[in-house]
Amino acid sequence: MGKDKDHAVSEQRRYLRLDLVFPVQFRLVSQDGKEFLSEWLQGFTKDISNGGIGLMVNNLNPDLAQIIKNKQAKLLLDIEMPVTKNPIPAEARIAWWREVSVVKHKYFIGLSYEQINPAQNNMIMRYVIARRVFLPVIATLIIILASWLVINSLINLKLIEGNKRLVSQLVKFAEETTLAKEKLKEISQDRENLQVSIRNLQFNIKEAEEQRARLEEKVRFETRGRLEAKARLDEKTKQQDLGLAQRINEYNAAIKSLSEEKNSLQKQLSVLRGKEHTATQELIRLDTKKNILEKASFDKMSLWLKVHQNPRTGLVMSFEGDGEIAQWAFIYDQALVIQAYTISGDYERARKILDFFDRKAKTIDGRFFNAYYTNDGEPAEYVVHSGPNIWLGIAVIQYSQKAKDSRYMKLAEGIAQSIIHLQNQDKEGGIRGGPNVSWYATEHNLDAYSFFNMLYKTTGKQQYQQARDKVLNWLVRNSYDKMDVPIKRSKGDSTIATDTYAWSIAAIGPEKLKQLDMNPDKILEFAEENCAIEVVYQRPDGQNVKVKGFDFAAKRHIARGGVVSPEWTAQMVLAFKIMADYYSKEKISEKTRFYNNKVNEYLAELIKMVISSPSPTGQGEGCLPYATQDSIDTGHGWSTPKGRSTGSVAGTAYTLFAYNGYNPLELQE
Repeated sequence: MGKDKDHAVSEQRRYLRLDLVFPVQFRLVSQDGKEFLSEWLQGFTKDISNGGIGLMVNNLNPDLAQIIKNKQAKLLLDIEMPVTKNPIPAEARIAWWREVSVVKHKYFIGLSYEQINPAQNNMIMRYVIARRVFLPVIATLIIILASWLVINSLINLKLIEGNKRLVSQLVKFAEETTLAKEKLKEISQDRENLQVSIRNLQFNIKEAEEQRARLEEKVRFETRGRLEAKARLDEKTKQQDLGLAQRINEYNAAIKSLSEEKNSLQKQLSVLRGKEHTATQELIRLDTKKNILEKASFDKMSLWLKVHQNPRTGLVMSFEGDGEIAQWAFIYDQALVIQAYTISGDYERARKILDFFDRKAKTIDGRFFNAYYTNDGEPAEYVVHSGPNIWLGIAVIQYSQKAKDSRYMKLAEGIAQSIIHLQNQDKEGGIRGGPNVSWYATEHNLDAYSFFNMLYKTTGKQQYQQARDKVLNWLVRNSYDKMDVPIKRSKGDSTIATDTYAWSIAAIGPEKLKQLDMNPDKILEFAEENCAIEVVYQRPDGQNVKVKGFDFAAKRHIARGGVVSPEWTAQMVLAFKIMADYYSKEKISEKTRFYNNKVNEYLAELIKMVISSPSPTGQGEGCLPYATQDSIDTGHGWSTPKGRSTGSVAGTAYTLFAYNGYNPLELQE
C-alpha cells in the first residue's frame, strides 16, 4: 500500500492541475475488453497530462473499488470538454489509486491512456495549456482591479454591517416579543384564576346569605307564633332559640370573612389588570417595531435570493456555506426560487431560470437531473428523481398563471408526460421515486397530485384529470390507510415524515381530505404532537436562542435528539394558515382563531433563526439555515449541510412563502 501511495504521488507530478472540473463518465471492463464489469458511472477530473488523467470518484461501490485496487480492469471513458459538442472517448488502464475518504468511498484514480484520438488529445492539452497561460493575465487584471475592489469593499462593508444589524435587531425583538407574550399569558392566566376564585367566593357568599335568611325567617315565624299564642318559653325552646341565633352569627362571620377575602382578591385583580394593560401596551410596542423590522428583513431575504443568481446560467446555488456542494443548484430549490421571484413580481429573474431548463439543461429521456452547477449548467448529480421534476413543472404553471406568460407550458407538459409514463407502469397508478428506482414516496405522489390538478385546471385536458385521480387513489390505498399513523412516508413504510403531513393539507386541501374520511385537524394535531420540538439554536455569532419548530421526523425515533428545520416548519405554518382560511370560510371563529394563533406562534419562531449571509456576494442579507444543526441525519436518507451559518434556498424561500401566505401547491389568483 505504501509503494502504491509513493507511486501515486510520483505519477501525479506529471499532471497539470486544472482550475475547473471536467465531468467524465466511465465504465469498468475486463482486461481483454470483452466483459462489462459495471454500468456507466460518474467521475470528475482536475488533473490531466498528455498520457492520461486523474479521476475523482465519489460513492464508489466497494466491490468495484476492490477491482480498481487490484487493477483487474481497464476503463472506458467519455470526457466532457467545454470546447467539444460531444464527449471525447478514450480507453485507459489503472496506473495508481488513492482512497480519499473511507466513509464516503471517495477515490482518486490515476489513468494512462491506451486508446485516444491523437487530435482530440492534442485539443484537450491545448485547451489546458491555454488556460494556464491566461492565468498570469488574469492575475494582472486582478491587481489592476484591486484598488477598485478595496474602495468597493469599504462601501460593501458598510452595507454588510447595516444588514447584520437589521438581522440582529429582528432576532432581538423576536425574542423580546416572545418573552412579552409569555409574560402577558401568565398575567392573563393569573387574572382568569382570580376571577374564577372571586366567582366562587360570590357563590359561597350568596349561599351563606340565603342560609342566614332562612334561619332569620324561621326565628321571626316562631317568635310571631308564640306572641300570638301568648305562650311562655320553656328551657328547651330557649336553647333552640340560642342555637338559631348562634348559627346566624356564624353565617354572619362567614359572610364577613368571605367578603373580606373577595375584596382582597378584587384588589389583586385590579393590580393584575393594571399589569396586563402595561404588558399589552409593551407587546403592542414590540409588535409594531418587530413588524417594521420583519418587513425590511423579509425584503432583504428576497434580495438574498436574487444576488445569488448566476448571470450566465440563471441558476441559484442551493446552499451558501457548505464547500462540498458549493455551486450546486438542486432543481427542487430552483422551483422554489422561480416561485419566490414570481410572487415578488420579478418575472425576468424567473424567466432566466426557466430559460435554462427550457433550452440548455441536459436531460435523460426527457427528465432533468437532480442538480446542476450554477457556473456552467453541467449536471452536478447524475441522478433523476420524480419529485424535483414535478416541482419544476409546478413552478412553470405558477409562473405562467401569475405572469400571464404561457411560453414555458410546453416544458411543464413535457415533464407531465414523463411522469405519466412512469405512472402507467404501475397497476395502482402510483409514481415511483424515479425511472431507475423501485421505491414509492408519499411526498412525490402528493407533488404529482398537485401538478396534475394544476395542469387540468389550466389546460382542461382530461388526461391530467385522470392522472390526478389515479394518484389520489394510490394515496388513499397506500398512504392514508393506517389509523394510528395518519400518513405513511411511502408504500409499506409507516415512518413519520413531517412534510407529508403539511403537504397533504397544502396539496389536497382540508375539504377534499374530509371527503376522503381523513381528518385534517387530526393530521396536524398528530404532526405537532410527534414532530414539534424546542431546541437551543447556537447562532453563527455564538448566541444561544430557544427555538420551537418542526423536526424532519418524529422526535422520539431519532437518537440524535431534536433539530428544527426552517423549511419544514414553514410548511407547517402554511398548513395552519390553510386551515385558518378554511374555517374562516366556514364561519367557525374558534378554530379560525386557533389556527391563526399557530401561524403567528411558529412564524415568530422562524424569525429567531434568520441569519446574516456568510458570503461576500450575500452582503450580510438575511437568510435561513437548512437546520439548527449541521451534518446530522434527517431520518430520511440524507444529512443536513455542513456549516452552522449555511444559508439555504429552500429554508429561505419557504419562510417567505409562509410570511406571504403563499401555497406553492395550489393555484391562487
